[in-house]
Amino acid sequence: MAGTSWDIVLIGGASGIGKSRLAAQLAAARNAFVVEFDDVVGAVEAMTTAEHHPAVHHFDDIPDTTRLATGQVLDLQIATARALEPAVLGVVRNRLTVDVPAVVEGDYLTPAVAATAVHEGAGSGRRVRAVFLHEGDPDRITANYASREPGSGEQRHRAQVSAAYSRWLADEAARHGLPVVECRPWDTLVARVTRELE
Repeated sequence: MAGTSWDIVLIGGASGIGKSRLAAQLAAARNAFVVEFDDVVGAVEAMTTAEHHPAVHHFDDIPDTTRLATGQVLDLQIATARALEPAVLGVVRNRLTVDVPAVVEGDYLTPAVAATAVHEGAGSGRRVRAVFLHEGDPDRITANYASREPGSGEQRHRAQVSAAYSRWLADEAARHGLPVVECRPWDTLVARVTRELE
């Protein structure tokens, strides 16, 4: 694919740290297709039940996660992400059959499945890359939520979970030999991620 250093790039990271914005910028620069994995997650949830696929319905009976400790929510989020790994591979395998570059981004992309996708891409002669964004400061994530969702009030607990999840993803990405890029400074993020991908 002329003009690109990748056929598919996976962008993982916690909620509220700028993955969607980065994905849009990378896609625009490379004339690539964007896959928001949250859409896939919504489809999987709609087509399954807690009885048959409990691992993707951990949060169904928890209307208010702020009543749980941060660590409890984090454990459930990690379990959900791991349960969704086959869906990630399904998306990647489908995109490998299409001669258009793609950016796949989402909270539920684990480093383990990203490493598998990179390996499968190499086996099929395609360039699959993965990068994980990191923001470990819950204050910064709280501010991001306030800017993005001004009508939702301060989402401090959600931001604390997101920061903890970001640290877990960064540790796992390092363990799998995948690049981790700090979100800040924002104005150099695209350039720093591009360097990692190339």
